[in-house]
Amino acid sequence: MKATDTRKELANLSREDLAKRLVEARQDLFDLRFKHATGQLEKTAQIPAAKREVARILTYMKKGA
Repeated sequence: MKATDTRKELANLSREDLAKRLVEARQDLFDLRFKHATGQLEKTAQIPAAKREVARILTYMKKGA
């Protein structure tokens, strides 16, 4: 999914939905870090992408969506 599509989707979500997405994104980031630490992660570029996703969600939550 493109970043612009993600931004449009996040802009239309309620605060509760953003909170749910944040929990999911943080869990995904945790899982990726765990896989990286155990040597099971092949595409390490997923970690920064997951961090950006968390940051985007937090940005929209602070905007007062």
